[in-house]
Amino acid sequence: MGPLLDAWRLAVGTLTAVPVAPPRTVDARTAGRAMLLAPLAAAPLALVVAGIGLVGPEVGFTPLVTAVLAIAGLVAGSRALHLDGLADTADGLTASYDRRRSLEVMKSGAAGPAGVAAVVLVLLLQVTALTSVLRQDHGWLVAGVLVCLSRCSLALACTRGVPGARPDGLGATYVGSVRPLATVSIWLGSALVAALLAGLPGLLAVLAAAAAVVLLLRRAVTRFGGVTGDVFGAAVELSLAALLVVASA
Repeated sequence: MGPLLDAWRLAVGTLTAVPVAPPRTVDARTAGRAMLLAPLAAAPLALVVAGIGLVGPEVGFTPLVTAVLAIAGLVAGSRALHLDGLADTADGLTASYDRRRSLEVMKSGAAGPAGVAAVVLVLLLQVTALTSVLRQDHGWLVAGVLVCLSRCSLALACTRGVPGARPDGLGATYVGSVRPLATVSIWLGSALVAALLAGLPGLLAVLAAAAAVVLLLRRAVTRFGGVTGDVFGAAVELSLAALLVVASA
């Protein structure tokens, strides 16, 4: 139970604002297990989104207001970590065609015009799509499940064979830490859950999320030479947006 507990603590402590004891050991194996546990570790965030989605209409909030509050709760619950990664990734992609310069821009931490625009557009997309999802029967439940499923993107980003852009940094320990078979398994499980919950639209939502993450990873490898911790965050945000957009239809 020791290694598994370390992985659970790493997943919860890294991906949520829930206070947990630090893991005793943080290595590639622990990191890989943490990424596979990420959808479960996101359960507190899913409860926040689902709870707001359920209670909002009961107290008279419109679906739009409820969606804004739900996304705000999600951002607070994850300490805006993934949005920060999205902003840095967008800045890196637009800063220069020089790999080294792009990585320097991403590492600086300052959000540029591209980063701000990416965050605003993705949040608008998430809020708008969530508004539509919450109008559906049991939409609050669907929204909560999709939050968990969006974290499967982390396993894909950390799959063995996806190179790292730099030997150091927050994401270095996670790069290549998940076996391909484990990645396939977690995505197949996600597709099954989504299909049972919402039928064909749920399955299509998972496929859209996987496609969005794959495209992001390909672009990151082409432009940066690999993935970074920022790319992981961008993958989560794009995955959630894709899931919500398809589910809203």
